[in-house]
Amino acid sequence: MLNQDSLSQLKGLKSQMEAEKERAEAVIKGTQNRSGFAVLDDGREIFIPPDEMLKVFPDDRVMVCIRPTKDNKTIADIEKLLDSPLADFTGRCVRKGKAVFVEPDLQQLSRWLFIPPHARNGVKEGDFVRCAILRHPIRDGKPQAKVLSVIGDEDTPGIENLYSMAKYRLASDWSTASKQEVERLVSQCKPLETGKRRDLTDLEFISIDTVKTQDIDDALYAEISSDGWTLFVAIADPTAYIDADSELHRDIAARGTSVYFHGDVLPMLPEQLSQDTCALSEGHDRPALVCKVAISDDGEVGDFEFIEATIRSRGKLSYYGVDRYLAGQGDDLMSHATPLEALYQVFRALRANREEHGLVMEDRQDFRWILNDNKQIESIEPFEKLLSQKLVEECMIAANRCAAKFLRQHGANGPFVIHPGIRPARLDEANKFLSMHAPAVAGTDPTEVSGYRDIMRCLSGDEHPLPLRSMINRLLTRAELSTEPGAHMGMALETYTNCTSPLRKYVDFLVHLQIKAILNQQAADRVDPELLAALALRLQNIRTATQEAERWLAGKYLARLAGSAEGVTFKGRVSQVNSSGFTVRIEDNGLEGFVDLRKDPEKFSYDKWTASLTSTTRRFQLDQSVELNFLGADRANQYRAMFAVVDGCGLKPPKEDTRQSAQDAR
Repeated sequence: MLNQDSLSQLKGLKSQMEAEKERAEAVIKGTQNRSGFAVLDDGREIFIPPDEMLKVFPDDRVMVCIRPTKDNKTIADIEKLLDSPLADFTGRCVRKGKAVFVEPDLQQLSRWLFIPPHARNGVKEGDFVRCAILRHPIRDGKPQAKVLSVIGDEDTPGIENLYSMAKYRLASDWSTASKQEVERLVSQCKPLETGKRRDLTDLEFISIDTVKTQDIDDALYAEISSDGWTLFVAIADPTAYIDADSELHRDIAARGTSVYFHGDVLPMLPEQLSQDTCALSEGHDRPALVCKVAISDDGEVGDFEFIEATIRSRGKLSYYGVDRYLAGQGDDLMSHATPLEALYQVFRALRANREEHGLVMEDRQDFRWILNDNKQIESIEPFEKLLSQKLVEECMIAANRCAAKFLRQHGANGPFVIHPGIRPARLDEANKFLSMHAPAVAGTDPTEVSGYRDIMRCLSGDEHPLPLRSMINRLLTRAELSTEPGAHMGMALETYTNCTSPLRKYVDFLVHLQIKAILNQQAADRVDPELLAALALRLQNIRTATQEAERWLAGKYLARLAGSAEGVTFKGRVSQVNSSGFTVRIEDNGLEGFVDLRKDPEKFSYDKWTASLTSTTRRFQLDQSVELNFLGADRANQYRAMFAVVDGCGLKPPKEDTRQSAQDAR
């Protein structure tokens, strides 16, 4: 037995060890490996060994014990679970022997979760599911999940869309309160009977859209004036029906936009409103917000006014029908000749003015996906933007410019769409880039609208051997929403917003609320930075969801093409370059994928000034033509298509043997 001195020493040693420990609250951060980190409130990150990580999920809030190890490192032990925010999630059912698991589709959680027999809800191996945690692993490291619903399997038509909707929590149904409110609005709300609307039903408005479109949110009319034309852009007016402080409005705000998947649509508004009550349908009187704007002979957007009006569309025309008419082949549209001819003249003037004074996005080859009955890609066809589509686009841009000016003139707090151009943190790099490749505009200020316009025009020229306009894209920002007016560099405009699609986009819906508040002598203060920040996050979530579904579909299509015959390769063009590899765009179908050069036997050096990757024997550069083998879709990276260049692709030209050349010369 230990004597009293030994016991005292042992007790002192234990007290010393305890004193060296620290207890703190932390949030769990997972990794691609089995280990993780405890992120303390003071910002410190403490390593969590794999055995301890079995007790928790990423984002759990826990109490940890921080202690030193024998090799003088610091680790965290999990002592207590404080909160676990992991609620429902999506994943795929897998089987190991007789046991059934779900493989969660969560970035930081790579472990399978056991599904006990009573919680399987009829699931089978390979099913895509929505699950919830049934048992947390804090006690013994053995979590369990339960199946809430089965989304489908690989053979379910449209599984790519259905799964993405579930994974990114996109609403596919309306709340009971919203449904009831729609019924009440349709039966009781009579905006045409208020008496405050201007009657413009005598104007020959026409809509131009796809044949299948039912949620028609704009109609056009133009007439000749003494010094040009008067353009009328009539926009559907859902705000005439929907109260700003209502459950329906909150549902609409939560959606943020109509979501367009290939083969499926999630509308922002209930279809009873967007396709029937509010749509500017042919032959029906409808409430509309009309932008009346003077267009000069040289295409300048002049005086304008916004009008709460009643309009009646005289025709629902298709893009193809109007295109044939403009080409002299659409005699069936002669009854609409007067507005069509005037609109075409307006389009030519507006377009010419923007090409001279602004920036017009370059047309690039577009492609149309043809789906089969299972909502899989049957084929992909190239198509060019029609003249009729460009006509509508120019009229919409003119109305949007007027809306932005109107909001700015009356001190409204947005929403504005701004595009800062070059990222502030990359201005020095941009100046160096211009000095190297475009000295003619090297001293031009890219933070001014005119300067940015001149720079982009110079970079778009054909005289330089490098694709300068594409090369500078990596330095640019995205367009963003703001409560303050600001420049839209991408269009070389001093101010801009969107107002022409309130049936499909919540930003446009907000602009309508602001414009109508001003028209009714009310404060235009319905927007704040928090609202726009939340909306931007929702829109980003939607872009990620639709992109993932598209990549999944595209991967299946590419796999089918690659497997159709032995030795099938794809011709592509390098569209982006970074230090890891390059993105390619397939020439025949426009699909994109990535060539990862990090594991290539040769080491590649990245040069950002020439947008190129170079090894001892090969070189890949922006806009270069390449030949590719399809490797598959990377499910862990949102189904990004992965390619490898074929042998011999990208070889640098052989260096001339100078000694042999000298001998030949003698």
